[in-house]
Amino acid sequence: MTDQLTSFTPPKWLIPTVAIGGLLLVILFALGFLGGEEKIESGTTANAAQTLPANSDTITVSRQAAANALAWQGTVRSRIAVKIAPKLNARIVEILVHPGERVKKGSVLARLDDRDLRAASNAAQAAQAAAQAQAAQAQTEEKRIIDLYQKQAATRQNYDAVLAQAKAARAMANQAASAAQQSQVMLGENILYAPFDGIIGERLQEPGDMGLPNQPIVTLLKPDDLRLEAAISSHCAETIQLSMSVTVRIDALHQTLTGKVDEIAPETDPQTRSQAIKISLPKVQGLQHGQFGWLELACQAEQTALLIPATAVLHYGQLQAVKVVEGKQWHTRHIRTGKVYGEQVEVLSGLHEGETILLNSRL
Repeated sequence: MTDQLTSFTPPKWLIPTVAIGGLLLVILFALGFLGGEEKIESGTTANAAQTLPANSDTITVSRQAAANALAWQGTVRSRIAVKIAPKLNARIVEILVHPGERVKKGSVLARLDDRDLRAASNAAQAAQAAAQAQAAQAQTEEKRIIDLYQKQAATRQNYDAVLAQAKAARAMANQAASAAQQSQVMLGENILYAPFDGIIGERLQEPGDMGLPNQPIVTLLKPDDLRLEAAISSHCAETIQLSMSVTVRIDALHQTLTGKVDEIAPETDPQTRSQAIKISLPKVQGLQHGQFGWLELACQAEQTALLIPATAVLHYGQLQAVKVVEGKQWHTRHIRTGKVYGEQVEVLSGLHEGETILLNSRL
């Protein structure tokens, strides 16, 4: 008798099912649903209370009226910013200034190739000399014909013709002189000068580039007359008036300035529903063209908020906390803050009205 060995082939669905079941067991064990009876409750463990120091300053938390201020981002720009461009087509030979450099009125900013201009000026001067020579000859002939005509030695026809030629020669001489003067003026346009004291904002071209009319080479800014330019919502712009005092925050300087509304755009952008305004800024050291700033406006009605002094807030990295007083003891409690109102900060969660906290967070 021959033994017949029968091989067992598992169904195709068995292996994936076993694998998925094993993965679920691992996930349940990792989450703590399996493998132990003790579980840790969610939340934070309360800190041990400490004794309240004598003569410590405390404050009772209460809701206060707070302006619902909004912040609109803007850019600090110079009121006077000019673009220095040549009046003619010429190759740029030299640019003597760089961005951020202070220049005086009349300082040379750039030079253009003047060979074509010089050749044109020489040609105009030569034409002027020739025209003046012809005018001088015509004037001599004019005097001679007048003398002959008075002696009745010349006809009326010759007399009129010579006088007309002399008059035309003088006109041609005047025209040549004007052309020579114009060429001399154009020859001076190869040098670009600073029209006022200022700071170079941008250098838009380099030596070797082709200078073209109305294509600026550098920009010149007036550093002592700065404004914040911002676009605000149209509903907020309704509350703005000229010469109105507003608050401007400059992050680069870590300062809050008081400016005055200097200009309000008469039109509203139909796409963004915003209106551009410009605020004149006081002279502050470090304030520069191109910096970002925030225009703070209370465009909405006042609201009540839970406010506490900013000095009472503890900082643990990204976390914030306060010291809550209960009886003669205090303990630390985490909070979440919101907007800043001067020396006070809004508490969004973690505290309730009527609770007492320590003012000095360093105790």
